[in-house]
Amino acid sequence: MARGTLLRQLIKTGVQGSPDDFRRVSEQIIREERQKQHHLLANDLEKILYGNVAKPYPGLNRIQDKIPTDSERGLPLMFIKEPVHQLEDVVLSEENESVIEQIFLEHRRCDVIKSYGLRSADKLLFYGPPGCGKTLTSEIIASELNLPFAVVRIESVISSYLGETAANLRKIFDFIDSTPMIVLFDEFDALAKERSDAGDHGELKRVVNTVLQMMDAYMGKSLIIAATNHEVILDEAIWRRFEEVLLFEMPDQDHITKLLSVKLRGVRCEFSTDDIDVAQLFNGMSHADIERTLRRAIKDMILCGQEFLRKTHIKKALEREKTRQRRLKNS
Repeated sequence: MARGTLLRQLIKTGVQGSPDDFRRVSEQIIREERQKQHHLLANDLEKILYGNVAKPYPGLNRIQDKIPTDSERGLPLMFIKEPVHQLEDVVLSEENESVIEQIFLEHRRCDVIKSYGLRSADKLLFYGPPGCGKTLTSEIIASELNLPFAVVRIESVISSYLGETAANLRKIFDFIDSTPMIVLFDEFDALAKERSDAGDHGELKRVVNTVLQMMDAYMGKSLIIAATNHEVILDEAIWRRFEEVLLFEMPDQDHITKLLSVKLRGVRCEFSTDDIDVAQLFNGMSHADIERTLRRAIKDMILCGQEFLRKTHIKKALEREKTRQRRLKNS
């Protein structure tokens, strides 16, 4: 439908005081914007329409006080923070972007879904090489849904005492069951390793069984995200427990160009962010490596007292990053 016709209908329904018609026309406009690939605008319109305008999450300090602890050492089993990154801070594949947008829509309209006896997707698995946006995307989901972002401390959860790891997991699931939040189990393979691995002892197998049981029984208010860089060692049964499975890959040339545009937003450059020669300098690097390199280049520009970012700043920062990578491999 032509944009002019839609706008006329929107104003008409607003003047006539017809909320159902107003929502219907608004949703049609949002669908049209998505078809035009105007995803950021569509997301903003959805938040306005469904009344989920981002605001500081209330009671964050109260939640912090209730974080469960490990009985053996008294260590907190997770840490919680208010998310700061927004959707425009990440570059996703088209497939992942589509899935994430569907998740946003499901959770913003969870009451409608619930009225049909269904639940919004609440268990996601992110996998792929390190530094490709798994943690960042998890935080952005929390930001877009206006929920606290909780990260499970795997080093605190895993205990040397028999049965204590499973007990810690039960504490976490009990905690997130009643308090809405986005919960990230990073390095999830440490809890869900293949049970047929002959090198593992019985306790780890019991932990995997506990994870499977808790995932099956979970009906809480939080959205669980498991992330791993080592998907090949995950137990086969784990994969079936997640409604959505997203692969985060190393960026190709198109994604590198988009990353440059996002990360250099607001920076005055002597080159275009879609310059192929510049993008090719970052071939084989992860999202995190590219961002770290760009930060170094921008700092170099500032410290040199220059107003424009140059290719020389980029190349100098790349040399430092290559040195860093060599040292990491040799350590």
